[in-house]
Amino acid sequence: MQIQQDVLPAVRSMKDFDKALEADQEMIVLLETRLTQLKSMVAYLKRAGKKALIHVDLIQGLKADEYGLEYLLREVKPDGILSTRGNVIKLAKKQKLLAIQRMFLLDSAALEQNVKLIERIQPDCVEVLPGLMPRVIRQIHDETGLPIIAGGLIRTEEEAHAALNAGAVAVSTSKRELWKMQYS
Repeated sequence: MQIQQDVLPAVRSMKDFDKALEADQEMIVLLETRLTQLKSMVAYLKRAGKKALIHVDLIQGLKADEYGLEYLLREVKPDGILSTRGNVIKLAKKQKLLAIQRMFLLDSAALEQNVKLIERIQPDCVEVLPGLMPRVIRQIHDETGLPIIAGGLIRTEEEAHAALNAGAVAVSTSKRELWKMQYS
């Protein structure tokens, strides 16, 4: 499965969830939610013809390990996952889920360490945070050859366009105003 949309709506609240159901985008990222709500949220998304990407590290009540992922696969049935943890990404790939490695770039050492992790784990896609670094987006794509998602701190269409122009395949944002943005 590939990401074929410019913007990935990232849902943080039930109000955002309702708007994401109405959005044109097929793939929706579920961020901070409770485990008890997750199964029904994914079911609603699927009934609306959408694909659910779950940020495993941010689900309250779920441990981001082999057993937590096993529960997600059997009970929740997401289309993909996001995680900062290499072991979770490896497990997701093994189960044929879209596996997105999320990386926080604090400095050049973090960049170097994350690129090594990506080369070892080989996720399907990488989300770079903050997404306001076009030069780094291009560098990570050039070094890994993987699709890059720009996320975090993107607040305007200009910032989103800069990330997309730098080679990001999509921008992940909880800013609802950007969900309607057209890039192509």
